[in-house]
Amino acid sequence: MPKKQTLPPFDCSQLPELADNSARVAGVDEVGRGALFGSVVASAVILPMSALPQLDEAGVTDSKQLSAKRRLELAQRIQALVMGWAIGYATPDEIDRINVFQASLLAMRRAVVKLEVQPAICLVDGNFTIPELSVPQKTLVKGDQRSRAIAAASIIAKVWRDDQIVRLAQKYPIYDLAANKGYATKRHKLALRQYGCSPQHRMSFFACRINR
Repeated sequence: MPKKQTLPPFDCSQLPELADNSARVAGVDEVGRGALFGSVVASAVILPMSALPQLDEAGVTDSKQLSAKRRLELAQRIQALVMGWAIGYATPDEIDRINVFQASLLAMRRAVVKLEVQPAICLVDGNFTIPELSVPQKTLVKGDQRSRAIAAASIIAKVWRDDQIVRLAQKYPIYDLAANKGYATKRHKLALRQYGCSPQHRMSFFACRINR
């Protein structure tokens, strides 16, 4: 049986907003940035600091280190523990218009704005803050490996996006989307060469642009 992976504790001592153990912290992360197909999806997950040990005990960690089955199990556990969560996304058209980096920030902003509970602070994966957001923010490089709140957001976002891609796979079966989730696998790129792109492909990405 594999050893449960745990995240190192995040030092909140320099964040006065989190001095109270009941303070509401929102973890924010995005998924799908490197895919050729579909939206970039972000999740904001809000919880009291007191819930962090429960996420640790549940085995919440970076979504990329988990199997699809385990992510689904943890997503359900997270949703039962948190005070609220929300999804935001940016479409392929938006990605092509403003670039995938800006679209990722846009998706994260949309997720935070949709939260029904106002957080004391947002812990944001990466090293760029979310523009036009009134909530205080703290960026964390490799945050999904350092913060349980961000890891929880990464799991929720990944499960939501994978489910969306699987549904779209029924409409676009030639791209093997159920298996590749929109990423640039060999079969996906071969289908692009043979059949061209769908309306859900990101035309600003090279592999799509050369197969219009």
